[in-house]
Amino acid sequence: MSESDREQSSLHSQLKVGEIESELEIRMHELIGAQVRLIPEKISVTFENDHLTYEQLDQRANQLAYYLRSIGVGPGSCVAVLLERGLDLIVALLATLKSGGAYLPMDPMFPQDRLAFMISDAQVPVVLSQMSLMKNRNFGEARIVLLDREAADIANESNENPAEAAAPEDLAYIIYTSGSTGKPKGVEIEHRSVCNFLQSMRETPGLDESDVLVAVTTVSFDIAALELFLPLCVGARVVIASREVAASGNQLLELLRVSQATVMQATPVTWKLLIEAGWEGKPHLKVLCGGEAFSRQLANELVARGSSVWNMYGPTETTIWSACGRLDEGSGPVVIGAPIDDTQIHVLDDNLQPVVPGASGELYIGGAGVARGYLNRPELTQQRFIANAFSSVPGARLYRTGDLGRVLPSGDIEYLGRVDHQVKIRGHRIELGELESLIRSYEGIKDGVVVAREDVAGEKRLVAYIVPDGLEQFDVTRLRNYLRRQLPEYMLPASFVRLVSLPVTPNGKLDRKALPVPTNGNLQRTRIYVEPRSEWEKQLVKIWQDVLGVEKISVNDSFFELGGNSLVAVRLFHEIERAFRIKLPLATLIDAQTIEEIAAILEQTSQTEQGQGWSSLVEIQNKGSRLPFFCIHGASGNVLIYRDLSRHLGPDQPFYGLQAQGLDGTGARLATVEEMASRYIKEIRRVQPTGPYLV
Repeated sequence: MSESDREQSSLHSQLKVGEIESELEIRMHELIGAQVRLIPEKISVTFENDHLTYEQLDQRANQLAYYLRSIGVGPGSCVAVLLERGLDLIVALLATLKSGGAYLPMDPMFPQDRLAFMISDAQVPVVLSQMSLMKNRNFGEARIVLLDREAADIANESNENPAEAAAPEDLAYIIYTSGSTGKPKGVEIEHRSVCNFLQSMRETPGLDESDVLVAVTTVSFDIAALELFLPLCVGARVVIASREVAASGNQLLELLRVSQATVMQATPVTWKLLIEAGWEGKPHLKVLCGGEAFSRQLANELVARGSSVWNMYGPTETTIWSACGRLDEGSGPVVIGAPIDDTQIHVLDDNLQPVVPGASGELYIGGAGVARGYLNRPELTQQRFIANAFSSVPGARLYRTGDLGRVLPSGDIEYLGRVDHQVKIRGHRIELGELESLIRSYEGIKDGVVVAREDVAGEKRLVAYIVPDGLEQFDVTRLRNYLRRQLPEYMLPASFVRLVSLPVTPNGKLDRKALPVPTNGNLQRTRIYVEPRSEWEKQLVKIWQDVLGVEKISVNDSFFELGGNSLVAVRLFHEIERAFRIKLPLATLIDAQTIEEIAAILEQTSQTEQGQGWSSLVEIQNKGSRLPFFCIHGASGNVLIYRDLSRHLGPDQPFYGLQAQGLDGTGARLATVEEMASRYIKEIRRVQPTGPYLV
């Protein structure tokens, strides 16, 4: 940013402060309501082949808001929203705000134990969900409102705007982040904080009624609020990407093209995914990149591909983003931009005094975005939210970010890392203490520590170092499953390393720098090592080593036990397609999770005529005595999303997925629902000739 640009930005910020202060007397949904009156027939939100106009969105949200009020929701209430990505999700969030309550976003992919803890900790009286997500769920005394089952009752409510219930100082949402003590902590954000944020974002980076924003972020990540609410505040259109599309570079690239997107916000990992898929750029696309620090190389690649690129910075505790800055091509560090409206960033020393320019210090953030605090955690709130000695506003506070930075001669702030052991993986904030606490609580483990390693440039992974209680080798599969029941996928370690003891410094403290690089010799394995035996397996081993960042891989090692996940799987299959010129669906990983199994499929596919022998039916779980359960693919065509659902249904439930024809890149895709239904019925009858059927 040039000196003249900075002066203009500072002047603009000063002029806006008075306006923002008066606008803080409104609530989030009132910003959207103004657009409903102006452009009722314009499409507000799109998901796959469905959409809602501004008027339809407003009316559906009003009906649900009245329904929520009828069961006791109002100011001071917290409503958990547990829904898949789609139109119902945005209706539920807006309805909760209109009812006067605050929403608690919950990712359906999170394990039951974590969701149950959040609902208990926040004392949630109502959960908004859908029938397909409630199997094997138990949320205590909370009232469960299933939008699909109770649709008729909700539709009988008034579609007029309900009388105002919430005040600007009331909570808009509670969002949970990783906690260093072993349990996640809830951050309380008020309406006025979000309004300040949205009003500032509409000016810089800027959004107006002509824009189309593609939303890719899970609702449990606070930056999703920008994607879902900012377009609605300015009369733009939101295009919600499904979970599968957001994880696939090729499918996301296609969605950007079809939707004619002009804006997308994503973490560096997602932008890299697009580039690796061959994205050459879009001259009218505004790129917002944040969630974690990223390299100058990625910044330059994005600048070359979009109309403008913005670096976004800010912790959850100061309401999504606290600073943003436009990036130009260059060779210097990717700096934090200017503070957003009514926001201040201070670089302070250990005595809470400003450091001299060029010296490093901790970043403290003040202004309208500072959260109320941590729910039910007064001691932690007092520790992290301190009195603002630089403000004349009574009661003003600063949030201690734990981020290190320094002021450059240009006036920009350079991010220098953390003062603690908090890390970012795929944009998600992780307190390593939470992971370490769970690992140490597992039977048979004497000690353990987790670090984020980047042994391959741009590939940050969690590695757990374990000291067993005794000489016996612990069962890494059971440990991983124990963690999986309590943690979201992004918090699971990619590798487990067994040590006799943890390294320490001369003064007896843990020496994290001395922890060894994961190698074939120290990685915990569940199978005997087997060398590759064919050219297919040799090539696959190299691909897996590059993608997973593991030095030596046995052909019978499980992809998921080596740290693979759905996002890594997308890259893996992209590399397989490039190497073998064979396109396999992601659902292949349900049946074939090892190199030897995938090699066999590739060899068989290469010997089969194009399109011949393709089956839509995937045996996710073919054992058990119960009536088989068949699940049709989503918009992506893949059925890998059902892998965890099958596991939760148990070993006695036969479970089959039906994937779209043509996913292998050979056969033609079916063009109509009737063609799909005919094909899938034939496939189902191969397994179960007569009904009744569970579909």
